[in-house]
Amino acid sequence: MISKRALECNIDLSRLCNFFNCSSQDILNMYDAKSLDCEILLKWCKILEYDFFRFYSQNLILYSPVSADHKAKKAKEHSEMPYFRKNIYTREVIDFMLEMLEKGEKTKRQIIEEYNIPKTTLHKWIVKNRK
Repeated sequence: MISKRALECNIDLSRLCNFFNCSSQDILNMYDAKSLDCEILLKWCKILEYDFFRFYSQNLILYSPVSADHKAKKAKEHSEMPYFRKNIYTREVIDFMLEMLEKGEKTKRQIIEEYNIPKTTLHKWIVKNRK
């Protein structure tokens, strides 16, 4: 995805080398790397003006299990860490859910259960996005 975005932005390899203070081979290795350090990924986000972290956060929103444990909920209340609401959905996620519904790949019930989306939220999306 990084190399694709770099091509879209027409950013010269020499500019990337200067920005990262590394060789062109290092840049090419980053394109092929299975994972990158967060600090390096943040630099890619800045130079390419694209949020690559969103791939991971959207995965968490879609696939993280709902905690039914009361202790886990209490820990959130007393934590000093920032709390991010799970029910913040991007346009891409909403479109993805509605497309599955339209194509008959999943029923409303399946989407609600598999992705832990509240029933009212899904119905609001359907009403709001009717064509």
